[in-house]
Amino acid sequence: MIAYQNENVVHTSVENEFDSATTDKFCKIGIEELDLKLGGGIPSGNTVLMVGSSGSGKTTLSMQFLANGAKMGERGVFFTITEPLFKLTKNMENFSFYDKKMIEEGNVNIIDLRIISERLGLDAEKYSVEDASALLDVLKDIADELQVKRLVIDSITALCYRLKTNEMIRDFIFKLGSSLASMGCTTILTSEVPPARQGHLQYSKYGIEEFIADGIMYLGDVDRKGDLIRTLQLIKMRGTAHSRSKVALAISSENGVQITPLLKSTR
Repeated sequence: MIAYQNENVVHTSVENEFDSATTDKFCKIGIEELDLKLGGGIPSGNTVLMVGSSGSGKTTLSMQFLANGAKMGERGVFFTITEPLFKLTKNMENFSFYDKKMIEEGNVNIIDLRIISERLGLDAEKYSVEDASALLDVLKDIADELQVKRLVIDSITALCYRLKTNEMIRDFIFKLGSSLASMGCTTILTSEVPPARQGHLQYSKYGIEEFIADGIMYLGDVDRKGDLIRTLQLIKMRGTAHSRSKVALAISSENGVQITPLLKSTR
């Protein structure tokens, strides 16, 4: 039995418009240019760390990943830790890929993980080993009961803050990824990091998440004559021959996330 109430979960149903997004090998993001960069999509069952600073597009791209999957017949779940449900859904209503009319029991589920933690009686600031194990069991139960193929945790940084030790972080992420992969679930974990400084890229706050994940998708920016241009770069992705070139990332209400070649600076 899943320990959450209906008011803490938003369900989004989408009519199947395409064939299944997942082949035997790949889980398509549904953004054509990005899937091409990945060599076909994210290898099915992979756990991907989506890294970026504030405003880089992590939440939007993650939600579009779930919405596109639902259009292709795959259920997904979005666990939010950093934003309440009403604020998250209000922001998503600005995008064409998110349809408010679809908020009913269906193929995309949005769950406030803080409320789940409260109902489990967990300490809001610090998880014990037992707390982490109980939370892991609930995440697996939800994914299993909803029969999801796509899962997002936004953000793993906020969750790891409560785990406290590197050993607990490593154990939690490894067990979560292994359990979800065994169910055929492809997972995105967003990771909050400061902007790059002097070419130094930081892939996680705790310096451990990137070694457990199967893939790293880095969302950054470049300065073009005073304008900050969002960028995306695939740092690693096990199971596919992917591009590692940096591309420009644009976000609009009409198209959501799009990627285009990054023009070289003329300065």
